[in-house]
Amino acid sequence: MQEKLLHTIWQYSLYNPSGLQTQDGETVTVVYNGRYNTNAGPDFLEAKIKVGNTTLVGHVEMHVKSSDWIKHGHEADEAYKNVILHVVYEDDAEGPENVPVLCLAKYIPENVLNSYEYLSYANNDIPCANRLGSVKDITKYSWLTRLLTERWQEKLSGWDELLDESAGDWSSLLYWRVAANFGFKVNAEAFLELARSLPLKLLAKHKTNLMQIEALLFGQAGMLAEQLDDVYYNALQTEYNFLKKKYKLEPVPAHMWKYMRLRPANFPTIRIAQFAALVHKSVHLFATIVEQSSLKEIMPLFDIQASEYWDKHYRFGELAEKERVKKLGKSSVQNIIINTVAPIKFLYAGSMGTQQQKDDALKLLDELPAESNNITKRWQVLNWPAENASQSQAQIQLFNNYCTEKRCLECAIGLSLLRS
Repeated sequence: MQEKLLHTIWQYSLYNPSGLQTQDGETVTVVYNGRYNTNAGPDFLEAKIKVGNTTLVGHVEMHVKSSDWIKHGHEADEAYKNVILHVVYEDDAEGPENVPVLCLAKYIPENVLNSYEYLSYANNDIPCANRLGSVKDITKYSWLTRLLTERWQEKLSGWDELLDESAGDWSSLLYWRVAANFGFKVNAEAFLELARSLPLKLLAKHKTNLMQIEALLFGQAGMLAEQLDDVYYNALQTEYNFLKKKYKLEPVPAHMWKYMRLRPANFPTIRIAQFAALVHKSVHLFATIVEQSSLKEIMPLFDIQASEYWDKHYRFGELAEKERVKKLGKSSVQNIIINTVAPIKFLYAGSMGTQQQKDDALKLLDELPAESNNITKRWQVLNWPAENASQSQAQIQLFNNYCTEKRCLECAIGLSLLRS
């Protein structure tokens, strides 16, 4: 028995409530289990328990063994003076004076312990894989709704720090986060550092000149420091050297950029060229995005392609085998909306906007198709395919934060299986 399981059993009343008795033989009626306390102090606060004919209001402390009361030093701790019930799994020693003891072991249904053991020792990446089909759809889908909010809260917690760094400039925050998104997983950090090295206000001064924007971005990325026999490269290099001196710029280290195991279309050179095209197209992207509420209005904002030079190149000075326009693909645009546009609209609405704007941000993911990756495919094999991007994002959160960590006791699906 683990104390965490004991907490879960008490919190969700996964015990037989009839016939409860203290170790002294007094009847126990649980009027209110109490508020689960994740901080220091008793495990459940402000509970209401009837012991015999007396109704008590106070805290509930729980241990696997009653001897843990002394072992954990509660006897001399003022925080435990208002404990009205000591709930244990095994009564192996005398507990606190004048505090009734309820030994819960004999009131826990066998199926609860069996289900917990099954989930705990399952070898699958998804512990409940073989029993997922028995969980009601309403339980699964309501849990996904909560998981999406949780995922965004985790994601946006770091964005608040960036917003503070920008002195509350939402346009700069979007610029930074879109840049990181252009790097996807492999080059996200390098792209973010590149954007932070080039203030949006500086780029705005050159918004009408795509070549200057490219020069600034490629130069700050550390990609214009070589000597190449390439007319376009040399033109960018000359332009950047002038602007670098003018604005006292310091480029990010070139070694940050990664090419290995990337398809040429995802090389950082191509992504930077596409990002330059986006900046050139709309420096005031944030204001436009906030005004638009539907996917149909937002998708065209990212209808961009790298400049003509990149039709024949993937790297500077190296001709590609085939000529191809380097347009930002539909799946890439959807990825940016899922991971940057919708969350930042949600964050802005929570800080400066309305509930309708928050709903619009959430609705964007409902309109997008579900992502297809190793995690979503796992759920699909279990006959639980995501119907849209909202659900696929939630399934990713469920797998990464609950299944792989075996946090079944904190999962609505796991709790449902314990109850069944």
